Amino acid sequence: MPDTPLLSMRGIVKEFPGVRALDGVDLDVVEGEVHCLLGQNGAGKSTLIKVLAGAHRPDAGEVTFAGEVVSFASPQAADAAGIATIHQELDLVPGISVADNVMLGHEPARFGFTRDRAAEETTAALLRRLGHPEIRPRRELGRLSAAGQQVVSMARALARDARLIVMDEPSAVLDPEEVRNLFRVIRELTADGVAVVYISHRLEEIREIGDRVTVLKDGRTVARNLSARDTPTAEVITLMTGRSIEYVFPERTGGPPGDVVLDVEGLGRPGEFTDVSFSVREGEIVGLAGLVGSGRSEILETVYGARKAAAGTVRVEGKALRPGSVPAAVRAGLGLAPEERKSQALLLGEPVYRNVTLSAMSRFARSGFVREDAERDAARTETARLDVRPADVRRPARTLSGGNQQKVVLARWLLQGCKVLLLDEPTRGVDVGARSEIYALIRELAASGVAVVVVSSEVPEVLGLADRVLVVREGRVVHSAPADELDEGRVLDLVMEGAHV
Repeated sequence: MPDTPLLSMRGIVKEFPGVRALDGVDLDVVEGEVHCLLGQNGAGKSTLIKVLAGAHRPDAGEVTFAGEVVSFASPQAADAAGIATIHQELDLVPGISVADNVMLGHEPARFGFTRDRAAEETTAALLRRLGHPEIRPRRELGRLSAAGQQVVSMARALARDARLIVMDEPSAVLDPEEVRNLFRVIRELTADGVAVVYISHRLEEIREIGDRVTVLKDGRTVARNLSARDTPTAEVITLMTGRSIEYVFPERTGGPPGDVVLDVEGLGRPGEFTDVSFSVREGEIVGLAGLVGSGRSEILETVYGARKAAAGTVRVEGKALRPGSVPAAVRAGLGLAPEERKSQALLLGEPVYRNVTLSAMSRFARSGFVREDAERDAARTETARLDVRPADVRRPARTLSGGNQQKVVLARWLLQGCKVLLLDEPTRGVDVGARSEIYALIRELAASGVAVVVVSSEVPEVLGLADRVLVVREGRVVHSAPADELDEGRVLDLVMEGAHV
């Protein structure tokens, strides 16, 4: 590796009203390396890359790129200098085509006219490189899954011919095969001298793809240039959290499961899943394992009534629910924490207390008026129980870290007193410390008698949390077994092969 960094950030400070998000951060990245940026949610990672990408102007510090001191006034300026950023919250335009998104701002033109065919050919080549030739350049972006949109965002970064690519949680919605394709492309890029800044909460990914690691905590650099492969996991976690923490699942507590609370029989939706049947008892955690696109999330959303079943029945405590009715599901005692919590579960501009009380507003209404003081008191009780930080329930939900936003969603259903809790990727984008807290909370809820269904792309998470596991492949449940009778290899075999057992 060359001695002179391609990117050098020194003493970066960024303040927002009431908070210093960055307090003198240092970062060096050299050509041809994968430099991993680690830290808990709220450590300052996203703010730092927004400074690098020109979305924020630093209050102090210096950025040097390709040997020159730079100060990007806009994302377009950073893009022009050779820095491409794939944000965790994708900055794509849903109403236009895949090709238009990939080439946005860089449209091929001749004599002042955009060359649509050239744009589509370039886009198709990039998608093939990423291992997704099935994504059509002319398709409207909004019709793609979250994983498909992530692939399009990567294609757009590759189209920029950048010298440095920043990837913020790029694998969060990808299945194992898509992650392997991503890593193949990253290795091709770094072999050509491109530098990659890679942000992920999955430490096993850091080991596989990373070269060096910088760790942030509370807006400061606490470690620089660690070896991604050789630094012990315990040391990395201690640096991130400021304390020693075991990345293990809490022990199961409570007695054996009680009566059946949720009973799903013959559930189906054309093109998504077929003949899905399972039951969940009081105090039981059932895990759904499968690849992205296998139908896991669609099953959960149909049970909840967010999608209308074409076949089958959902019963709660023996009573059938009206298909496609979320209000009926909520009244029966179902709660859903969806995969896309920012867009599907939270009102980001509203205060925390309003997000907590959202499903129980009638409880706080009197004579047609909402009693906000009662709302805030109820929200304080539930957020204190879950240790939501900061503890101010008046703060807008968007100001919280990913882990604390997830806790707010769970607090809503605790307040509602739900009997069945449906969790779709409950720790997506959540740091190690917050993950352990969420795992403990899920176990605590089950021990109190709540029936829980968990969907996760991470097989160890499903096996570590669930009492019983259903393996879903291409819209069908291909295997069901107690979690302690399975291991990661067996589940992956079933997921990839889908053989009926």
